[in-house]
Formats: sequence, structure tokens, C-alpha cells
Amino acid sequence: MGNLSPSAQGADDPLWNYLIMPFISGIVGWGTNVVALKMTFYPLEFQPYFLKVYQPPEQPFGLFGWQGIIPAKAGKMAGKSVDLMTEKLIDVQEVFSRLDPLRFSKVMEAGMLDMMSKIVHEIAAKWLPPGVWARTPKSVQEETVLKALDEAPRFLSTFMNDIKDNIETYFDLKHMVVTNMVKNKGLLNKVFMDCGEKELKFIERSGFYFGFLFGVGQAFWWYFYQASWVLPACGFIVGYATNWLALKVIFQPIEPVKLGCFTLHGLFLRRQKEVSVLFAKINSTEILTPQAMWQSILHGPKKDAFQAAMVKHVHKFVDDMVGKLKFILDGLWGEVHFLAMKDEIARKIIEQLPAHIQLSYDYTEEALDMERTIREAMQSLSSKEFEGVLHPVFEEDELKLIIVGAMLGLAVGVFQLLVLFA
Repeated sequence: MGNLSPSAQGADDPLWNYLIMPFISGIVGWGTNVVALKMTFYPLEFQPYFLKVYQPPEQPFGLFGWQGIIPAKAGKMAGKSVDLMTEKLIDVQEVFSRLDPLRFSKVMEAGMLDMMSKIVHEIAAKWLPPGVWARTPKSVQEETVLKALDEAPRFLSTFMNDIKDNIETYFDLKHMVVTNMVKNKGLLNKVFMDCGEKELKFIERSGFYFGFLFGVGQAFWWYFYQASWVLPACGFIVGYATNWLALKVIFQPIEPVKLGCFTLHGLFLRRQKEVSVLFAKINSTEILTPQAMWQSILHGPKKDAFQAAMVKHVHKFVDDMVGKLKFILDGLWGEVHFLAMKDEIARKIIEQLPAHIQLSYDYTEEALDMERTIREAMQSLSSKEFEGVLHPVFEEDELKLIIVGAMLGLAVGVFQLLVLFA
């Protein structure tokens, strides 16, 4: 078929073959874009799992099967996103400085009352000579508990001052986000799919429009030159070019360019204010939540520093609580024994704090005000800075998206050759 006579062969073909070519090309452009986008986000895990013989680290492909490009690189993308966010949008130290230790201790008051009451009874029963605490009058027991509770707000507010002033010693934001995103890859997809919903729809629709235009050229080309490689090559070009063009139109030009009465500006960049609202909402309600942050502080990679700080503050709290009795207790138990008791109090507070910290979630969310902080910072960025917050996260994988579209287009081109012009 590669050496067939130009116009003679074209004239022998039914006219409808050429009339439907632009539509087929448009459908190819639309279909390859849709499939390429689906393959960008899905599946969340490698499928089919039973054929997962080998999958290169942070790559979507294996010997047999596929994982969505973004889920496959969840850790890397989340890490890059956090880096860009902390460079451009939020200052972790400044955000946590908004916490008022006195208000924090106030909202935790009920939890501290319950926790300290239990701890005082447990410690007294264990560390006093056998039976002494049980024989101690209830009024004295209650007075001891009340003394602890009187000191508790000061202890908690002092401790919170330490936490907020040295938050990066106790809290690893990047580890928290990356860990949660890797566990919940659907959440990472949600960030991109919600913020870029209109652009993703544009990519799908534009595939048909661009493909149709390419198809007109393809029909003319095929009419005059019917080499067997033409249709597969055109399919490849359509799949490649429609994806490439769609992605370029979304992010280019970065700065508005006047062209007569038209203003050219990347589609995504035009929606900076709208995207900023969505991005801030998702991050503040589903990623940078008080629950996630406190879980990271209590159980994350810097928990040892947090626990060491807790021990230091508990020692001071107990010393302040017993006051002048400290010297008597040192003499009664010995300094080592007294230190061991304080360490146990600290351990019990560390163990029981997670059960009560939820009382602070509403206040923490209100004080940190993450949604407003991210939204306003993002809206104030220049177009270039705004493009730099989201685009680089998946920019390096755009080529994979384009090649997927090109290979699908090639397959459809082969189908056209074998079915329409066999």
C-alpha cells in the first residue's frame, strides 16, 4: 500500500472515508486525552496486583500492569508540594505563634481535671507507703487533687508556650503530609482534581477540537499519499499534539499577553483567586487539620523531643505543686525515688494526653486559621509564583501523559488502516 498512486488511489476510495476522518481524529483526540487523564490518577494502587512482578520505585508502570502516575509518586509529589507551600504560603513558626497558651489551657480544662485527678490517685496509691493513701481522709485527698488542678493551667500554658515557640523542634510538617498522602492517595488526587476540575474538562474537550482540525489535514494527506505508515503516524501525532497543546494552553502564557482585543493567559492561571479558595479549603479541612498535626506531634518522628519537653515541664510542675514539701519528700524517699515518681507522672500524662487533646481541636483550628492564611497568601502571588506552587509538582510527568496519549493515538491509527482502508 506504501507505493500506491497518489490521487488515483484516493479517488477510488468512498468519499465518506474522508468525511469521517476528522471526526475519527477528533474522537481519537478526545479519547486519548480522557484515557491519559484516567491513567494519570488511577488506579490508586498497582493493578492487576497479582501480576505485580516488578515496579520501579515511584514509577507507574511495571512488567504487567499500571498505577496512576500521581498515586505512584504520592510521596515525592506531596513532599514537593509541602516544600513549595512552606516557601510561598505559610510560615509554620508564625502560624503556631497564634496559639494563646491561656486559652488553650482553658479549652483543655475539663480534660485536665479528669486526667490529673486519676493520676494523683494512682501515683499517691503507688508511691506512698502501703495503705497510707487509702487511710487518708477524703477531704485531704480532695485537697491534694485540687492543689494539682490549681497548678495544672499554669503547667499547661507554660508547656504550650514552649511548644509554640519551638514548634519545628516538635513537629515535622513534611513528614506528616507525605505520610498521610501515601496512606491516602485518593486525597492527593482530590487536591489536583478539585483545583484543576475545569482544566481537566478542557483537556478532555479540547482533544476533540484539536483532533478534528488535525483530522482535516490527515484526510488531505491520505488522499494524496496513502503510505501504510501515514494513518498510524497521524494517530500518533494527534494523540501527542492534542495532549501537548492542552497542557500548554493551561499553563502558558504565564503572564497575560495582549493580542489585539484578546488577552492570552494560561487557563489555570486565570482562575488564581478561585483555585486559591479551593486549595486553601482542601488543605485546611483535610490535610493540615488540628487532628493530623497533634497526631504527628504526639506520635511522629519528633515525638521523643516532645516527650522530653513534657518530662522537663512535669518535673517543674510537681516541684511547684509540692512546694516546701519537696525537701521533706526528698528526705523521705530519696532524690532518686522522687525523680522516678516525677518521671512516672510525666509518662502517665503522655499516655493519657491523646485521649483529651481532641478538646483543643476547635480552638487550634480557629487560632491557626490555616484556610484564610493559605487563601490570602496564594491570591497575592504573582502569576509566575502561582504557577510555581502547583505546576512543578507534576510537571516532570507531563511527558508521560503526552506519550500515553501518543501511543493510544498510534493504536487507533493502526485500527483505521486495517478497518477503513484494508
